[in-house]
Amino acid sequence: QVQLVESGGGSVQAGGSLRLSCRAPGGLTYCMAWFRQTPGNEREGIATHASGGVTTYPDSVKGRFTISRDITRNTLYLQMDSLKPEDTAMYYCAGSRSSPCSPPFPSRYRYWGQGTQVTVSS
Repeated sequence: QVQLVESGGGSVQAGGSLRLSCRAPGGLTYCMAWFRQTPGNEREGIATHASGGVTTYPDSVKGRFTISRDITRNTLYLQMDSLKPEDTAMYYCAGSRSSPCSPPFPSRYRYWGQGTQVTVSS
């Protein structure tokens, strides 16, 4: 079992930045990803990170969000810059022991954190 614990969410004004963290006490998995979800909508994959360093992003966040991992701290990060009100959502980190990491279909990821809320006001 892989435990994932997110932190770093909060409220910010449009144009601001936040950094989310996802700690994995037992270690990160081969594929790690960030998803987000708003009420009534499906969970959307917004960033993936393979252990070799390959990352992917959808156009909606490309150039604004950066996913990274620190294996010495067993932690996954999501740096979010130039935030927009439409980025408001519950954010989840997820892990998978097997490839491919992308496209980030939720069904590909077995391990999930509890989520952290991000709210961006205009």
